[in-house]
Amino acid sequence: MARPHFLDWPVLRQLRGADPTGRGAAVTSAKTHEITPRTATADGVAQSICPYCAVGCGQRVFHQDGKVIQIEGDPDSPVSRGRLCPKGAASEQLANSSLRQTKVRYRPPHGTQWQDLELDTAMDMIADRFLEARRNHWQDADEHGRPLRRAMGIASLGGATIDNEENYLIKKFFTAAGAIQMENQARI
Repeated sequence: MARPHFLDWPVLRQLRGADPTGRGAAVTSAKTHEITPRTATADGVAQSICPYCAVGCGQRVFHQDGKVIQIEGDPDSPVSRGRLCPKGAASEQLANSSLRQTKVRYRPPHGTQWQDLELDTAMDMIADRFLEARRNHWQDADEHGRPLRRAMGIASLGGATIDNEENYLIKKFFTAAGAIQMENQARI
């Protein structure tokens, strides 16, 4: 690598060149000129919505060889106009984390080890337990005969990575099932 020359210092380039404010070519190094963005090599880009909150910021998801390589704000989004919060900007880690669980994991009562389950088996187990808890804890009326129509044995704790539509459907489902305890992790 060649040694830097005194006349190549950014301040001197700024003062002797056409960029006196130092906001353009004067402060750009040769190394910077050689760098290409990782999005330039992407196989494609997909429009998406940020999964972290109910705002619905638009995202551009760049992918290569079946893997997400970069996520940026979508300038065409009327909601976010190309901007993302720190969580949205880091959502590439959500897709590519080595710690991400991709299988249904189950630990039976008093068990010490996790085991893999088929998705259909896990869904059936959840449905059976939900219906049993609703059946066993249903309150149709209070001691004075006033209607309650509620289930005290079920509750919902939502996460912050679901969008408005999912929150709406979850709220409708749990309300129809008689649950009165509904909360979201984003408010806690």
